[in-house]
Amino acid sequence: MRSIPLLLLLTLLMTGLWSCNDRCQETRIVKRMTPVTVSLMEVRRNLKTEAPRALEHPGKIYVKGNYLLINEIKKGLHVIDNSNPAAPRFVSFINIPGNGDMAVRGNILYADSYTDLVALDITDPAKPQEVGRVDEVFKNGQFEGAWWSYNESVGAINDQKVEYITETINTNCEENPIMPEMWWLGGAWRMMDAAFSSAAAPSAAPGSSDGKGGSMARFALYNNFLYTVGQNNLHLFDISNPSKPTSFSTVNLGWGIETIFPYKDKLFIGSSTGMYIYDNSNPSDPKQLSVFQHMMACDPVVVQDNVAYVTLRSGTTCRNAQNQLDLVDISDLTRPRLIKSYPMQNPHGLSIDFPTLYLCEGKYGLKTFNVSDQFAVDKNMLSHMKDIDAYDVISLGKTLLMVGKDGFYQFDATNPRQLRQISKIPVGESTI
Repeated sequence: MRSIPLLLLLTLLMTGLWSCNDRCQETRIVKRMTPVTVSLMEVRRNLKTEAPRALEHPGKIYVKGNYLLINEIKKGLHVIDNSNPAAPRFVSFINIPGNGDMAVRGNILYADSYTDLVALDITDPAKPQEVGRVDEVFKNGQFEGAWWSYNESVGAINDQKVEYITETINTNCEENPIMPEMWWLGGAWRMMDAAFSSAAAPSAAPGSSDGKGGSMARFALYNNFLYTVGQNNLHLFDISNPSKPTSFSTVNLGWGIETIFPYKDKLFIGSSTGMYIYDNSNPSDPKQLSVFQHMMACDPVVVQDNVAYVTLRSGTTCRNAQNQLDLVDISDLTRPRLIKSYPMQNPHGLSIDFPTLYLCEGKYGLKTFNVSDQFAVDKNMLSHMKDIDAYDVISLGKTLLMVGKDGFYQFDATNPRQLRQISKIPVGESTI
């Protein structure tokens, strides 16, 4: 009779030991953030033109004539001669600490450098020269989900150094759900949803000297003004004298502002909670017409005629969002109405060359749709390139520019069903 309880005890012990040792190892890439402080004096002193360098962590893209600008997140801008798209050539690197956005009018490049707006003459792309600066107009922002702020009392930037490291951890051997990125924050690893960084700028008007940005842009040009959006405002800069921009006014927009898209005499502003529509018929005094609200989601937008195309995705503060493409009827700008929502995987930037819509799906690649039938977009996907990382895209008609974590791509888009790669600049490689 005593052997039965003993056997049961041994069985329970073995089960417990098995459970305790039922562990597997998993290797994952995690984001480590370390607080750093840099003086504003140092930031300004370090703006300079340097020799070309390889792509490391590409962000936003901009095209002006035969030249391309590719943002190196938080570090500056690569200047690339694209007169031969099959063989783009690095010309120079503009070291701009705290840079994330840019816009070009004529030969003047506007860029943010943490708190400052800088203007550079790029008549000679190999030797850009600073010609103007507006001091301390941006008070905070974020790169790669890491916030920075300006400490005015000591004249310094409080930022965070971001590093990607590989970590091996013990996990249960059972299949685990996909886990979000891990950040080193406050002295411990914390789970956060991934965001590649912080809608497509429209084609420049005929005869315009403006360049064209991608759909994640926070800078936009219209008339004699440069518009920039921060986390909670729209800032207007007078550029009637292009080389000497001046701060003009600020419009409060609320919180979570992310992108700006000027279309005709309207401004479409994407935020984490909705799309704001502003009347810009008086460029010096934009007036809000309406707001199209949605769930918490990261929100770029592009517009064609009476339809706005809005992508919503999970990531950063938008971690509880749905991943989808919304088509919004804006025939009445005071009453935008949802036409239909389409599930997506993790949509980022987009560009419209009607009836073709190009949509970036992050690590899931680049999708191309015919959107002629607003109620059957999902049934009219023309192509899906799955083996690339797609963050933002600019359609130039027969040519398509795209950037992602793995590099910069150019495609022949003559046939949207069969995009043909013209060239690629991989991360870690430059062409001089």
